[in-house]
Amino acid sequence: MQTIIFQVFGGLGLFIFGMRIMSDGLKKSAGKKLRVILSAVSSNRVMACITGALVTSLIQSSSATTVMLVGFVDAGLLSLTQAIGVVLGANIGTTVTAQIIAFKITKYALPAIATGVLFKFFFKSKKWQEFGEVLLGFGMLFYGLATMKAGFAPLKHEPAFISFLTRFDAENLSEILLCVFAGTVLTIIVQSSSATVGITMALASQGLINFQGSVALILGDNIGTTITAELASIGSNINAHQTARAHTLFNVIGVFFVILLFPHFVNLVAYLTGILFSAGDPDLFIGTEKPFISRYIANAHTLFNLMNAIIFLLVLPYLVKAAVWLTPHGKDEALDDIYHIKYIDSRYLDSPEVALVQVRHEIIRMGHEAKTMFHGVAGSLKTRDAKIVATWKDREEVLDNLQKEILDYLVKIMQQNIIVEESIEITSLMRITNNIERVGDELEDIATAIERMLDEKLIFSPQAMQDYETISSEAEKFFSVVLEGIERSDKEIMIEAVKLVNSINKMSEDMRLGHHARLFEGICEVDRGLLFIDILNAFEKIGSSCYNIAQGIAGVK
Repeated sequence: MQTIIFQVFGGLGLFIFGMRIMSDGLKKSAGKKLRVILSAVSSNRVMACITGALVTSLIQSSSATTVMLVGFVDAGLLSLTQAIGVVLGANIGTTVTAQIIAFKITKYALPAIATGVLFKFFFKSKKWQEFGEVLLGFGMLFYGLATMKAGFAPLKHEPAFISFLTRFDAENLSEILLCVFAGTVLTIIVQSSSATVGITMALASQGLINFQGSVALILGDNIGTTITAELASIGSNINAHQTARAHTLFNVIGVFFVILLFPHFVNLVAYLTGILFSAGDPDLFIGTEKPFISRYIANAHTLFNLMNAIIFLLVLPYLVKAAVWLTPHGKDEALDDIYHIKYIDSRYLDSPEVALVQVRHEIIRMGHEAKTMFHGVAGSLKTRDAKIVATWKDREEVLDNLQKEILDYLVKIMQQNIIVEESIEITSLMRITNNIERVGDELEDIATAIERMLDEKLIFSPQAMQDYETISSEAEKFFSVVLEGIERSDKEIMIEAVKLVNSINKMSEDMRLGHHARLFEGICEVDRGLLFIDILNAFEKIGSSCYNIAQGIAGVK
């Protein structure tokens, strides 16, 4: 019994680990292309579904696709309707794993592992290393499946185990429901729908469960994978909940209707498999195994998700409305609280391409907070409103907190398996974040000077006040330009950035000379003059920080 346990669970571990390695390798190979493909999904629900199926087929992970989708919905790149259309396609795409497993290529598992290790560890090219990672995962997946099969084989001669499994023959409604429940629980435990399919195939190929029972277990697998998504959305925003709720709705409803028509569905799978693949009876033994049943199980998995997607694409607007209605809104306004991170989340770390999209939007939000602070501080000298000046303290705390959170998150992304382009992007985003925070620091210095002027009832001369308004307006304009540049990823921003930084530097120098002339003429006093120079220095530093932000956007070192 100990050998059986070790083989079954060891094989399952190899299977899941192989799936993960293969998925990671495929994601890295695809790189930013997946991000571009998903963010360019059209409003056409059929195209959204096809896109979801293709992307998930490429990366072999519906969870990764769903995570990317939630990130794009959060960032405003996709509507909820588009995202749900892609999720329908992702359900189809994830069945490709089962189709691959159904091919009798277990004998190539060890050569694939050997070749994968060769490419992964002995080739310098990043492209070949990623290819090796895919091969290594592929081989481990099949080797794990073979190990599981070997572990289950002795159980065919255990009367107690056989007696237990006869409850999963799915000959009547209660047995069908039991199988669906077992498939659901198993998927929740192993956190992988593909792993549940692999276990089902391993059991079925050894004759431990029949074809009907296998199909019912696969139906449960489709419910279990939605519960995993629901758990993953806990603590996230309203868009994540609505996407997960729609996923649950169409899978649960789809399973419910298939259960009602279960014998007909099983017969349809058997009929189509016999015609398309010329497969023999699913429950036919040849030697000690059922050689055809894996193909029938894979086809049942694909057919269910294909039919489900087609039906729900026709009623997609109603599905979206139901998902929104079933998702409690609560106090979602708290997500807009400026003191808290809104876009970045640890769940995105497994998909660096999504995590970086989220970071960029968090940086843009940080920039808008700095712009609000800029407007309030710069205008407070004219209004001489002490309350407005006081708001800089809270805003500066917000910028400090956002800087820390963003940089910590970028470091975590760096610790993932990332490609060179993503590493370069991380460096640029760090530079941009730090310089936005420096703008906040300089605004803090300006606000401190203005507070002192208000406390001591100091007033600038008319010329000094005009100079202040001119340079503050130019610096605020520069900051707005770089903020728009971040939003557009404007690689040509340096042309305008050079003009603006030179303009601010020249203004600052001319204004200092004018101030010295006024001091000499006795128009300005020393106390007011020192504060004026401090403010000019702060605006000049803001110009330098904006220039550094522009370099980060353009990718200039």
